[in-house]
Amino acid sequence: MTEFYFLNGEYVPAAEAVLPVRTHAFLYGTSVFEGIRAYYNQKQDKMYAFRMKEHFERMHNSCKIMFMDPKYSIEEYCNITKDLLIKNNYRTDAYIRPTVFKAAQKVGPSLLDNPDGVLIFTTALGSYFTKDEGLSVCVSSWDRLEDNTIPPRAKISGAYANTALIVTEAKLAGFDDAIVLSNDGHVAEGSAMNFFLVKGDTLITSKETSNILVGVTRNTVIELAQELGLKVVERDIDRTELYVADEAFYCGTGAQVMPVTKIDNRPVGTGSTGKNTEKIQKLYFDLVRGELDIHREWLTEIY
Repeated sequence: MTEFYFLNGEYVPAAEAVLPVRTHAFLYGTSVFEGIRAYYNQKQDKMYAFRMKEHFERMHNSCKIMFMDPKYSIEEYCNITKDLLIKNNYRTDAYIRPTVFKAAQKVGPSLLDNPDGVLIFTTALGSYFTKDEGLSVCVSSWDRLEDNTIPPRAKISGAYANTALIVTEAKLAGFDDAIVLSNDGHVAEGSAMNFFLVKGDTLITSKETSNILVGVTRNTVIELAQELGLKVVERDIDRTELYVADEAFYCGTGAQVMPVTKIDNRPVGTGSTGKNTEKIQKLYFDLVRGELDIHREWLTEIY
């Protein structure tokens, strides 16, 4: 089956979706992107894209930060993505990667006098992490980028060199992933996902101003947790709080809701998935697959 991509206004076969090697985004990392999931419900034979509107709103904001023209409205992006998924006709979960990129073929890093292009590709994708049990993570020796350096609030491709170093260090040391601190020593997030710790029936996560990407899944988890009767606090988190937490988990488009059961070789709580993490994880997966009546506004039925 031919897979299609959307490139600069046209749906083209994947093999034809190519860019010149001198494209500015390739030379300097000057692109912004989103990661969006679409979930296939085999029983219903339906595909649902999860919170597309919110992802494209965030991409528009990333464009503002990076002097980019997003080219399309949020509604137009949602329609283009729906058409692309219909063309590719998956019968499995899928991942959607829209990108706005600086398209000039010139040497020099300036964002000015530099036209923008748009690429959207989709691919079949299951779990980001390959293990079902909780993750064993470390605290990285690499700091998260600061807002006044390369702002984590924008999803800038060049910033993911920071993530690449973080993940590689963790894996070479035998861990699944890493928790990253800001320059002031407080917890920011995971390598490429947001982080929650749990004390009793209270979820604690870093503030939006803690050099994090403000995640769509993070906002989803906060709302779902409150609906479950849990308390949610956004504040600075000290490193040592990680070691005395009752539960911990990652969340993000890639990670979805993933328990963390060991940090720096110390078990989190009992060393297994906690009861509140399990509740949130189950509710999340039932919701995104269209199994529930709640929050249907977050789902776009593709087919």
